[in-house]
Amino acid sequence: MRRGTFKDETVDYAAVGATQAPDLMQYPPERSIPAQESWRIGSGQARFQTAGDALLSWTAQRGAGLTLTDVRPAAGPMYSGVSFDAEGTPVTPSRLEADQRFDSDGTPYVGPGTTVRLEGRVRGQRADGELRVIFAVEEPRRIGFALGTVGGSVVSGEESFMIEWYDNDEVWFTVRAFDAPAALLYRFLPALTRRRRRELFTRYLRAISPLYTTPA
Repeated sequence: MRRGTFKDETVDYAAVGATQAPDLMQYPPERSIPAQESWRIGSGQARFQTAGDALLSWTAQRGAGLTLTDVRPAAGPMYSGVSFDAEGTPVTPSRLEADQRFDSDGTPYVGPGTTVRLEGRVRGQRADGELRVIFAVEEPRRIGFALGTVGGSVVSGEESFMIEWYDNDEVWFTVRAFDAPAALLYRFLPALTRRRRRELFTRYLRAISPLYTTPA
């Protein structure tokens, strides 16, 4: 797990890290709408590494039509993020130590505790908001991170992005999320939350794997 440093912004929901709970779809956080999709995006180490690097350099968000206007690596006491085992019990996550990396335009890669401002639209509705990286994992067969809302979004909640390279050599991309409507329109029309999430999932997949193969 890439190590970052803690920043004082507080997320606007209570179930921090719940996108890693194995029973998220059956027991989502109160008043939230859960969602999960997995896609096979290829096979082999090269595909895994390429997809993982793309994920950590914000390719899913940019490919979804969202603009990163402010990426701030955490500053202060070291913060290693939140991780859970298969039963949903918090554990101390493993880490691969490395220096901070930057993409070609100088944007810092994903790191625990980083805050980011996203701007854009999804199906005609704004998708602006400030978010925080809850955890970031970079392991030999698993790369990913989770984003939690800090404020300014039409929904409140968390989404996680994970690339996994399985023993059968297949590489899979999984996105999990839970959204609680925050904007007034979304509270009155919950279907908008589901529609927004479906569209985001499709955009994330196309960004990471334009030639994706088999949906789970």
